[in-house]
Amino acid sequence: MSDRDLILVGGGLANMLIALRLAETQPRLNLLVLEQDAIVCGNHTWSFHGSDLTATQLEWIRPLINHSWQDYDVSFPGRRRTLSGTYHSIASEQMAQFAEARLGERIKTSQSVRTIEPSRVVLEDGTELNAAVVIDGRGPAESPGLDVRFQKFVGQVLQLEQPHNLKRPVIMDATQSQDDGYRFFYLLPLTESSLLIEDTYYSDTASISIAQYGDEIRRYAESYDWEIRAILREEAGVLPITLGGDIHAFWDASADAVPRSGLRAALFHPATGYSLPEALRLADRLATEKDWTAANIYRITRHQSEDLWRRTRFYRALNRMLFLAASPSERRTVLERFYGLNGNLIARFYAGSNTLGDKARILVGKPPVKLSRAFDAVFRYRYEMPPG
Repeated sequence: MSDRDLILVGGGLANMLIALRLAETQPRLNLLVLEQDAIVCGNHTWSFHGSDLTATQLEWIRPLINHSWQDYDVSFPGRRRTLSGTYHSIASEQMAQFAEARLGERIKTSQSVRTIEPSRVVLEDGTELNAAVVIDGRGPAESPGLDVRFQKFVGQVLQLEQPHNLKRPVIMDATQSQDDGYRFFYLLPLTESSLLIEDTYYSDTASISIAQYGDEIRRYAESYDWEIRAILREEAGVLPITLGGDIHAFWDASADAVPRSGLRAALFHPATGYSLPEALRLADRLATEKDWTAANIYRITRHQSEDLWRRTRFYRALNRMLFLAASPSERRTVLERFYGLNGNLIARFYAGSNTLGDKARILVGKPPVKLSRAFDAVFRYRYEMPPG
């Protein structure tokens, strides 16, 4: 006999959106969120374009949004451009407060998990918890079946001594030196004199030096004559960027058919690493589900993942052009060319909904990398599973 209908292991973005949607649409569902840290939602800033979501989804998530802007900037050595389209940001602290107010005792923090099975969780202290369904949403793990590179970053929210005079986000300032792959700074103006600055790399490695990146953020601020009064918050992350693989092998690598969510289920945009839109789509899919059996929820979460993989094949090909065809010194040129394309095409790129015509437009013309290398990366690439 199950104690609960659902246990969500991991209190990150994906599982919290699932819990909040279910609390609204199926209030009688007996659910529990287990988080190993002292608070849910971690230490993150989640951003997304308004065009990534449906109007209904955007309206539902609006109470979680801290900041919104009507346009954003990109900056390269040979191109500076303002692109129209709403851009939104959610701070994990506000989302945690919202979730705790809505879910209350259905959230249990400081809960380290030893074992996860489709209908059972064993905590590190030996406590066993049973449920009809367990969903594993503990973030990315080793990914057999996926050929990945990395988007890695360190971000600091800075309180300045004076106004920064930024009117909108700068989602890519790639005018700085290019180190460890394609590098750019990401800026969100939060108040008149505070902003988030992230030092970001599309890299072949996942290694991060928080101290070094922090020094780079300080130097970047100094280049704009911004005097730092205080560092209000610091965050770091490593997101997978997929080049190829076998999504079925990714799911089959686990002997137990445990449902998954978020990055654990490879539910993220393969080129940008953005995960909020896909997390919300899974939450929407589960919001009206009536068959709360482990086998059915596993089927649903796996289908969401495999369907996204099928729909985003083109973006993995672009990733291979960036990482396999372009040398590190050429990668910035690839992105600079892309951001010269039609603004609606760029919006559809972020939403993962480019048309056939869009895809042709992205690929036609003189490529910024050697044609033979681009052809090999896109059409001759074959993923080989690493030895087990």
